[in-house]
Amino acid sequence: MLGLARHYWLLLLTVVGSAVGGGALLLGFERVADAALIATSLAAGIPLALTLARQLLKGHAGVDVVALLALGGALALGEYLTAAVIALMVATGAALEDYASARAQRELSALLARAPRTALRVEGGELVEIPIEAVVPGDVLAVRDADVVPVDGMVLEGVALLDESALTGESRLIERAMGDRLASGVLNAGGAFRMRALATAEASTYAGIVRLVRAAQEAKAPLVRLADRYAAIFVPLALAWAGLAWAISGSAERALAVVVVATPCPLLLAAPIAIVAGVSRSARRGIVIKGGGAIETLARVRAVYMDKTGTLTAGAPEVTRVEAFGETTEAEVLRLGASLDQLSSHVMAAALVRTARGRGLALAIPEGVRERPGSGIEGEAGGRAVRVGQFDWIAAGRDVPERVRRFRRTVMREGASVVYVEIDGELAGALVLQDPIRPEAPRAIRTLKRGGIERVIMLTGDHPAVADAVGNALGVDHVIAECSPAEKVEAVRESKTRAVTLMVGDGINDAPALAAADVGVAMGARGATSSSEAADMVIMVDRLDRLAEAFTIARRTRRIAVESMMLGMALSVVAMGFAAFGYLAPVAGAVLQEAIDLAAILNALRALTGGVSRQPRARLPEETARELRREHLRLLPELEQLRTAADRLEELPAAEAGAILTAVRGFLRDDVLPHERRDEGVLYPTVSGMLGGDDPLGAMSRTHQEIFHLARQFDALCEAMSPGGPDREDLADIRRVLYALHAVLRLNVAQEEEVYLSLDDDYLTRPLGGESSQFPVPSSQGINPAR
Repeated sequence: MLGLARHYWLLLLTVVGSAVGGGALLLGFERVADAALIATSLAAGIPLALTLARQLLKGHAGVDVVALLALGGALALGEYLTAAVIALMVATGAALEDYASARAQRELSALLARAPRTALRVEGGELVEIPIEAVVPGDVLAVRDADVVPVDGMVLEGVALLDESALTGESRLIERAMGDRLASGVLNAGGAFRMRALATAEASTYAGIVRLVRAAQEAKAPLVRLADRYAAIFVPLALAWAGLAWAISGSAERALAVVVVATPCPLLLAAPIAIVAGVSRSARRGIVIKGGGAIETLARVRAVYMDKTGTLTAGAPEVTRVEAFGETTEAEVLRLGASLDQLSSHVMAAALVRTARGRGLALAIPEGVRERPGSGIEGEAGGRAVRVGQFDWIAAGRDVPERVRRFRRTVMREGASVVYVEIDGELAGALVLQDPIRPEAPRAIRTLKRGGIERVIMLTGDHPAVADAVGNALGVDHVIAECSPAEKVEAVRESKTRAVTLMVGDGINDAPALAAADVGVAMGARGATSSSEAADMVIMVDRLDRLAEAFTIARRTRRIAVESMMLGMALSVVAMGFAAFGYLAPVAGAVLQEAIDLAAILNALRALTGGVSRQPRARLPEETARELRREHLRLLPELEQLRTAADRLEELPAAEAGAILTAVRGFLRDDVLPHERRDEGVLYPTVSGMLGGDDPLGAMSRTHQEIFHLARQFDALCEAMSPGGPDREDLADIRRVLYALHAVLRLNVAQEEEVYLSLDDDYLTRPLGGESSQFPVPSSQGINPAR
């Protein structure tokens, strides 16, 4: 309505003027009262008239015309007290709008206010304060206690204790060691440390968030524009109603009373305040939404498309097996493939590079690299022509040896992801990777479906066998496999013709699909900058369940916005009826309209709270939760080796197969069974007490009994085996038991993760630290034949 800086002063002036005029009127000083009331009316009326004039010059007849007509009509009719009350109503409405908007935008404004502006650069042993725009990749920067990390980088010296709550909504402190990546915008909550800049300020995480927040503040939601249209229709209707009341009754006072209560402030204020409150609340939970349009559209989403790698899976794959098909050694296949992948942005590429360096391989500098999103990458490494990527792209329809076909059948049955490596035109080998499903992903998908999502579709470039295995584990409605970036866009566009569609992704190849969707969501805690820029919403914490939370907030926000508008307008219409029939005087109408404004605004501010229940019935002790998570992360990679061992037994000499089986037997005896017995005897009774009910973990205890039974079977088979290794008859039974053990153990871990997550919202993201175990945990050597 009026300028922001003057609203509170204007409110104070109108309150004082109305009080002086009212007091003088009660004491019988009519001239003093009239002067004070007229001055009060003009104090609000003149700025209001100037605002309206500016709107008219822009071709927009603002709804302030109703308030101005009411104020002018009251002065013309000599209703000075009414005019002063209307002035007070205008000033109060403007002040309320300022307060409510500031309250709703508090988190967004805080994000903007804390943006770093300078950095401390280390130059020749000295610290030099420079503008943040002057930071370039490679600079060594010092971060003092309570400083905000200025740009994306990595810890160079010391240990960084960071408060990442501004980005993620997670309140606890996070420890980053030397070599760990840092996101700009996080707060140093510990001692000073040094870091190396890996990006400019403009290309860093926090700059992207600032751009998103500014877009959120500037954008106008469709619901708000709809409110504007309703108000534009309401103004002539209100004036016609007032004219009709005057014509029928012959009383100008009735017309004035109708105009006074017809001001559509509730409609104009409630919608934007509710929308901004929802956006701000999302920001508090580490979910940055570009604007009101995105949060309103999110509330109407009925179809959700999700990229697999990095979104539904952890995005931190591990190389579990290297296979060489020809004369090139396994180490050389890995070295050349990883050398080329040094310049790839794909999450699988980082796993290859990490594994190669972990094995001490010297990586070559790649040249002439060309990445083909959705297919692979090609170039030269170590003087060899190398291509790394999907089988169909590498093989290009060529016939492949039987060994390769047998290998493909095995990995398809496993549901593993595979990267093939071609060297100098020959299919040289393959790398098997496991990218585990996010533990919270199945739960998040179920929550989305309970909240009204009709279809959840997984998109992936993987082979259908691999994709179906992941899709079945997640509980998605449909899987689209071997999907290129262009096909992802087409799938999203086709879905938009049938339902409001949301797309979730985290990589560069997801950006076109994010832009094509009605709502694009980037997993920005680790995702590529391009996907974050293309998205309407960025989830800053690396948790998929925040998507379900955002959906709940959006639906509640939209419902409250509509409720607030309808509440205010309905009350105004009822009041107009009473005023038209003479039951409401102009002064009483002005006071009533003020109450209606207040009710609508307070109702809209409800969008800041409620709607998402995050308090569990009970909570796991922090050290217990940390130890449980550490144990699962320790055991899971070795559990995968059970299936790998079962797959390879037939191909190995009897003596080598016997050594592997002896290692498996030791792993089960020393690691798995003690862990399961400890869970059954100590942990399950504690957790059952937290959950309540009669034996809530009964089904999981039955899973333990099956694990013990299968372990006894395996032990008996190994005892009966020849000292020289298993024969063909032994292998059939041994492989059957190993496959069963792998399946039941993985199921048990998944069940436990679900239960622990229901008791502890921070279970998956709590730092594990290096503390000694509170349980007598054996030192796992895994499935190692050398044992």
